[in-house]
Amino acid sequence: MKSLPLLLFALAACAQRPASRPLPSIDFQGHRGCRGLMPENTLPAMRHAVDLGVTTLEMDAVVTADSQLLLSHEPFFNHEISTAPDGTPVRADQERDHNIFRMTYAQAARYDVGLRPHPRFPQQRRIATHKPLLATVIDSMEAYTGRRIRYNIETKCLPATDGIFHPGPDAFAERLVQLVLHKGIAARTTIQSFDPRTLQYLHRRHPSIRLVLLVEPIERRPLAQQLADLGFTPFAWSPHYTLVNTADIAACHRAGIRVVPWTVNERADMERLLAMGVDGLISDYPDRYAGLGR
Repeated sequence: MKSLPLLLFALAACAQRPASRPLPSIDFQGHRGCRGLMPENTLPAMRHAVDLGVTTLEMDAVVTADSQLLLSHEPFFNHEISTAPDGTPVRADQERDHNIFRMTYAQAARYDVGLRPHPRFPQQRRIATHKPLLATVIDSMEAYTGRRIRYNIETKCLPATDGIFHPGPDAFAERLVQLVLHKGIAARTTIQSFDPRTLQYLHRRHPSIRLVLLVEPIERRPLAQQLADLGFTPFAWSPHYTLVNTADIAACHRAGIRVVPWTVNERADMERLLAMGVDGLISDYPDRYAGLGR
């Protein structure tokens, strides 16, 4: 049974949630664009995800030495996908030496991240490409889609690596939200993170921005404790799909919180989760959404 403080928090969260934010229909998101089909976090992946009909482009942002926001899941060049400017594959024992936070965008753009076959995604198309600027991705997608695509952008930061692989959480979050505001896409954007510090900063300074709490598969705290530790009601709760249960979905919906699990790659799991009542899915294979209810 929940403790009284957690119950009070949940009730207060419901009361404080803005009534002017209607929940849209099922949100089919393309993870890193469409990682199972195209090189992750690249322009080709985003374009292909749009062609497949996703409602939201999910992506990750890191920061370069010249304060540019770049699409990348890691703040360094992952050895599984990266080729250095001299044409040699990035080695596993050296990948953290290829630190994007210590490179300018011009330097980072010299790395290829699409020609090597991905060991875990054999269907992924091999194509010469690099990590693009977030601003370039937004401009390109706004011109390409012909519809009001949504964006779900993750801040890649952790307390242990502040100042090493990324700026502090406040500076990181502020840089990201200013770009989103400048591009005029704030109403169609969510900002997500496993690091609650960026979410807490944005909740204080930019309360109109929709925020998403990401949850790792090893999470053992109950949902009520996760929300209490966050300190406010997020727009969405985004756990690993193995953590989802009907009780937590119901609790989130009572509080006005959407449930969007990641990364759901099997069709049977997609159907099961939609039947349970989730509000969206994040998948490496958005082609597998075909025929699912909207």
